[in-house]
This record gives sequence, structure tokens and C-alpha cells, in this order.
Amino acid sequence: MDFQLTDEHKMIAQTAFKLGDSFGLDYWREMDAKKTFPKELWQAICDAGLSGAALPEEYGGSGLGMFEMALIVENLSASGGGSTLGQLFMINPIFGGVTISKYGTEAMKRDMLPKLISGEINTCMALTEPNVGSNTLEIKTFAAADGDGWVLNGEKIWITAVSDAQKMLVVARTKKIDEVTRRTDGLTMFMIDVDRAGLTHHPIDKLGTRTLSSETVFFDNVRIEPEELVGTLHGGWKELLDTLNTERIVTTAGLVGAGELAIKLAVKYANERKVFGDTPVSAYQGLQFPLAQAHAEIECARLMNYKAAAQFDAGQSFGSEANAAKLIAAQATANATERSMQTMGGMGYATESHVERLWRDARLFRFAPVSEEMILNFIAVHDLGMPRSY
Repeated sequence: MDFQLTDEHKMIAQTAFKLGDSFGLDYWREMDAKKTFPKELWQAICDAGLSGAALPEEYGGSGLGMFEMALIVENLSASGGGSTLGQLFMINPIFGGVTISKYGTEAMKRDMLPKLISGEINTCMALTEPNVGSNTLEIKTFAAADGDGWVLNGEKIWITAVSDAQKMLVVARTKKIDEVTRRTDGLTMFMIDVDRAGLTHHPIDKLGTRTLSSETVFFDNVRIEPEELVGTLHGGWKELLDTLNTERIVTTAGLVGAGELAIKLAVKYANERKVFGDTPVSAYQGLQFPLAQAHAEIECARLMNYKAAAQFDAGQSFGSEANAAKLIAAQATANATERSMQTMGGMGYATESHVERLWRDARLFRFAPVSEEMILNFIAVHDLGMPRSY
């Protein structure tokens, strides 16, 4: 596999970085303080054609691939957005774009994809439930058949950016767990309006990623129309995995960019900081080695993510690579942001240094959108051939 970037790839990466840099770190600090969705930045991303990089040309996309999307996300993240930037691509080009382009009806594609790509609408995905967590096959939210449609009841939690979305990808059971022979049967995806009778949502106050809300969602006899079905009735599990595994790729790209940015800020500070004579503190191996270790780990995560993206684009299995990349990226970036704060000392704790935001945001991704422990379970079972423990 050739990891040399083509001239086109370099241009895409430079375009993304330049766009993000035009907003800069202070923009993100302001959005974080206000707990405000970065509308201006996201619209600029859409106007530049970056949001639709991996989506079909006939609907306004660029018809490229997940590899190009990974390049875009990591460079936007490295220019100031940090790991939260990956979530912007997760909720729109992935939850909305990839899911609809692969499994939506032709009418749904014509209606939604151009609006997603242009920034006219945002999407979110309602999957996680309070008493289920990562055990998706045990979700209780149920869509009961009603005429030619369904009626939805249930509760979801930790759903990202509901307040700023117009459409919601809902994963529900259409057959209860005791009605199927295999637990993977009976799951279905729907794309519904956020503003709909019976659907309510409430924000969760949290430590980081504050530019994107996290919310609890309630469905109380919510009507779903037949044309809102995405993919196969009762057969949505395998289709959902395509969404979740591509989610890993943009999450990892955001983490790689965030780690790169944190190290860059720490090195700049340390090169300028002199405490004992004329020697900058960056000369001290006690500060050098942890940052060098973090850099090496981030580079490994970057390359594994490129492999996962390239395999997705080639139509090959990519789940193991996407999960491994996300595992290493989350750990490496948590370490990079921590060590960057340590390098800066007290100033690393100040909001003006920006590293504290990168640290707060990156911490989420050691347990979301999938935890380290669940990824290690996956690796043990699928890559090592060990028995399931759950």
C-alpha cells in the first residue's frame, strides 16, 4: 500500500488546513465558552465542497472517498478545531450522507443529500440507550407496525447535536428480542424529522465537546411514515455497521489532528520558554521524550486510519483497521494533550493556551463513540480468534 500523498491529496489537505486556520483557535475558544454550534465554520466547510468529499457527484458531492475525507478532517482539526471537528463530519457526511447514499431510497437521496452537502440541513443519530450502552442488540426503543408506517416509543441518551439538526437517523427494534432467532435480526433504521409530535429532547451538561450538544431524546408515539425507512426492514444491523465503522474513521482523523495541534502548541511554548539561563525548556529530555512518544503514537494511528479508509474505498473489509486506529488515536491524543499541558505548566491550564480545551474534548473519545474495552473485545474475538466474554 502506497502512503505517499498525490498532488491532489496535498491540495485537499492544504485547502482544509487553510480554511480551518482562517477561523483559528480563538474562534473555537469562543464557541466552546458559549456552548454554541460552529455554524459559520461548518457553512464555510460546506461552501468549499469539503463536506461532500465522499458523497456521490450526482447529488452535489465530489465522488472521492473516505481517504480524502480523513485528510480533510485531520487538517481541519490540526488547524484549530481539535477532536470535536471530527464530530461535525460524523453527524452529517457519515450519519446522514454515507447512510443515505448506501441505503436510502432514490427519493431520499435526491431530497436530502444535496441539502446535507450544501449545509442547508444537519443530521444526528439516535442509537445509544440509558440501560444498554454499547450493547446495541438489546435496545428497547420499538417501532410498532401501524398501517403502512410505524409508531415509535422509547428513550435514547448521549445523542449528539439534536438541537442543531433537522433530521434524525433512528435505530429501533421492529421485532422484539424474544421474537427473533438471532439477536442481530429485527433492527431497523429510519430517517425522521427532529421537529415532530411526540419527540422531545433535553441537553446534558458536560465537561468537553461543548460546541456540540449531547441530549436525552424521548419518543412518545412518534409517527414514522413508510418513505422514512432506511435500508432493510428488520435487517438493519449489518447496514448500521457500515455507518458505525466509517464513524470510526472520521473520529480517528479528528483525534490525529488534535494530537498534532496540541504537540505543536507545546513545542512552540517550550522553545520560547527559558527558566534556567538561556536554554529553552524544550531542550530538557524530561519534556522532549513524552512529546516525542506521543508524536510517534499519533503517526501510527494516522497510518492505520489511512489503511482503514483506503480499504473502505476499495470495497474491502475495514472494521478491524478502523477500530484499531481509533483505539490508538484516542490513547495517543489523551496522552499528547496531557503532556502538552504539563509542558506548559500553569499556562497549560489557562484557557488562553487552548490546550485545556483540546484535553477536555479528547478525553471523551476513550469511551465514545465506542469504548476502549469494547474495541479490545472486538480485536480479541475477531482478530485473535478468542472466545466472546459477553
